[in-house]
Amino acid sequence: MGETNAKSVAARPSKAIFAAAGSPYFSAVLALMGAVVILSNIGASKGVAIGPFITDGGFFLFPLAYIMGDVISEVYGLKAARRSILITFALAFFAVFAFWIMIQLPAAEFYDGQEALERTLGPIWQIVVASGLGFLVGQLANSWVLVRMKQRFGERGLIGRLIGSSGVGEFLDTLIFCAIAAPVIGITDMPNFINYVVVGFVYKTAVEIIFVPITSLVIRWFKKREPSYAALLAAR
Repeated sequence: MGETNAKSVAARPSKAIFAAAGSPYFSAVLALMGAVVILSNIGASKGVAIGPFITDGGFFLFPLAYIMGDVISEVYGLKAARRSILITFALAFFAVFAFWIMIQLPAAEFYDGQEALERTLGPIWQIVVASGLGFLVGQLANSWVLVRMKQRFGERGLIGRLIGSSGVGEFLDTLIFCAIAAPVIGITDMPNFINYVVVGFVYKTAVEIIFVPITSLVIRWFKKREPSYAALLAAR
């Protein structure tokens, strides 16, 4: 009986529809997502204290990457989301490599900004690894949860799956990033580490929840303008 139920669940058709990736809309979101991740990685090398709260200089940017990841996952599906995450991951490491080459190039006699350049853009590999792994695991988890929920509920429950997937993704991302990056920005004791993780998770998740109405509007805008999505929706 249990085996029969499992087979019936597995055979249940998906209620989700997705647009074909490759349109100018998809390319625009992917490009913006890559820019946000690269900039947030640069900002992450600076420890920031706002009152009793400890975070890093990229705190105001990184939630935007998850919002764009939600748009891609909801509109284009898991395969497109996975591709965009891997491309963004590769772009982040390419940027670090490019910064390293810029720093290594011999400076002209009149150039007096070498030290500042090294301090600002010099590759801090722990930060690079922390951000890259956190982003990779968190975004993949976020996309997987969102798409699975959409396959179950279809177009219904958009707000619920945006919030639920964001919570899972942001927790994994924040935990991985903070565990690797904390010593680099000077956090060496457990109370401050817990503060760093909790503040980062709560802040990023809260930003995504606050922006859920806007994210929902953006998603609906994309759905209406993607011909393949509109055609599939009309055919149902």
